[in-house]
Amino acid sequence: MTDTLTIRRPDDWHVHLRDGAMLSDVVNHTARQFARAIVMPNLKPPVTTVAAGRAYRDRIMAAVDPSLDFTPLMTAYLTDTIAPSELREGKNQGVFTAAKLYPANATTNSAHGVSDIKHIHGVLDAMEDVGMPLLLHGEVTHKDVDIFDREAIFIDEVMVGLVREHPGLKIVFEHITTKEAADFVAEAGDNVAATITPHHLRYNRNAIFEGGIRPHYYCLPIAKREKHRLALRKAATSGSHKFFLGTDTAPHAVGAKESACGCAGVFNAPYALESYALTFQEEGALDKLEKFASINGPKFYGLPLNEGTITLSKKDQKVPERLTLSETDIIPFHAGETLSWSVS
Repeated sequence: MTDTLTIRRPDDWHVHLRDGAMLSDVVNHTARQFARAIVMPNLKPPVTTVAAGRAYRDRIMAAVDPSLDFTPLMTAYLTDTIAPSELREGKNQGVFTAAKLYPANATTNSAHGVSDIKHIHGVLDAMEDVGMPLLLHGEVTHKDVDIFDREAIFIDEVMVGLVREHPGLKIVFEHITTKEAADFVAEAGDNVAATITPHHLRYNRNAIFEGGIRPHYYCLPIAKREKHRLALRKAATSGSHKFFLGTDTAPHAVGAKESACGCAGVFNAPYALESYALTFQEEGALDKLEKFASINGPKFYGLPLNEGTITLSKKDQKVPERLTLSETDIIPFHAGETLSWSVS
């Protein structure tokens, strides 16, 4: 086995950078490894206008270490009433790279999300027309649906019709967690792709309940059975152009995670690439990591590949139990573990 692996500098096609002090504390963990990142718009209030997207981008760039070459790619937060013209203007002005659909109340700060996709068909037509990808949090939110079934039912109730009615719309099924989702994406046309997180490749739902409630393993969509984790690993390491890197890194203060109603999210940005490398190594697919991390995403979005490179070395590193930030502490993904890869 090789002791070093040099790949084209990767991008992260799904990040939560938050705002204010938290933004300043976490953004450089992403910028250290990734040249570009698709930034989620679920702030309070959400990013629903071109002006808000431009202002958020400015705040991100003000927080990035100037020695790092990093470009945030902004997204619009879709609501039932957002105007198609806002998406057109955002695309034409170079502010919005994509738009995000959160089913209402599906996850953190999604109360303003779309209550029924039929309310935004005009918006989707406009996005299809200007070539703006739709990013989907793919879960139904019906109270009578088991949380572990929400993604699979979303495929039947929403995805099938969406792909049929908008055949020219680029769709990213984000942070997929099930075999059903992996199979759907693999069998769909080239306008449908998916991101896969490092944590959904590493653990199944048992981790959330090992020895008690483990809130730092709780994310949405929630981790599923082992058969689904194995299907995700197969998809990610397959070499298929349909799957690419999206960490869904989602920082929350320790107190917000370890509470009576803990927040969903895994803060994986500090060791994301090392975690992916470990999975690809275990699957005997290190030769396919560059495609997953650095090539498939830009090609799907119609963006140029990055010119620089990044090198991973077979060198053990101990992940700290917690990270102390300016105003709070965060428990990182792989806390307390020793990873066998390090970014040089």
